[in-house]
Amino acid sequence: MAAERAGIATGFINKRIEIDGTERRYVVYVPRQYDPEKKWPLILFLHGAGERGNDGLQQTEVGIGRAIRKHADWFPCLVLMPQCPERMWWDGARKDVEQTLEKTLREYNIDPDRVYLTGLSMGGYACWMYGAEHAEKFAALMPICGGGREKDASSLATLPIWAFHGASDDVVSPEESRKMVKAVRDAGGNIQYTEFEDTGHNSWDKAYGEEKHIKWLLQQRRQRPPRQ
Repeated sequence: MAAERAGIATGFINKRIEIDGTERRYVVYVPRQYDPEKKWPLILFLHGAGERGNDGLQQTEVGIGRAIRKHADWFPCLVLMPQCPERMWWDGARKDVEQTLEKTLREYNIDPDRVYLTGLSMGGYACWMYGAEHAEKFAALMPICGGGREKDASSLATLPIWAFHGASDDVVSPEESRKMVKAVRDAGGNIQYTEFEDTGHNSWDKAYGEEKHIKWLLQQRRQRPPRQ
C-alpha cells in the first residue's frame, strides 16, 4: 500500500491538538489505500450529545464510525471526527471543528473541492448551522435528525443537501428537518429529504448504512464561482 510505503498510519488514528491551552483529542479515519501523492475527499463528522467528552473515542462508536467499521469499502476517503467537550454544544466548540479541520487539511493531501459535512442529532443541528455559515468550504451537507435556522436558507441553497430523519423521532421532531427542507427548497436549493418510516431518533444507522447515500455524498464537488 502507498500509505504503508510512505510510513503513514491508516485506520482510526487518535490525534491531539491544543486549543486555548487545553488538550483536545479527536480521530481521523485514513483508508488503507490512502496515497499521499493523490488528492482525497474528506468528510467532517459531528457527533450527537451522548458522545461528548475528552476521551477522543466515543464519537467513533456512533454514526459514521460504526458504518466505516462495517463497510470500509464504502468510504474511499478520510473522515475527521472531532469531539465536543462535556456540557457544551457545537456552537460553543467551533474552535474544535475549525482547528482540527485546518490541521487535517495540512497533514493530509485533501481535495479542497471534495470536503463534506455531516452530523447527527446535536451534530445534525451543527451541520445545518456550520454549513450555512461556511458554505464556501463544503461540497455538500448530510444533516441527520437535526434542525436549523430558516433564515439560513439562502446560504444553504448554494449547496447540495440530503437530509434524513426518523418519522417517529420523539427526541428531535421530524418537523425540524421538514421546515429546513421547505425553506431551502423555497430558496431554490438542491435538497433531497428522506424520512424513514417506523424509525425513532436513531435514523443515523439507516442514513449511513446505505451505500447509495455515501456514494451520493462523495460524488459532489464544490461549485467555484466563475472568474470575473
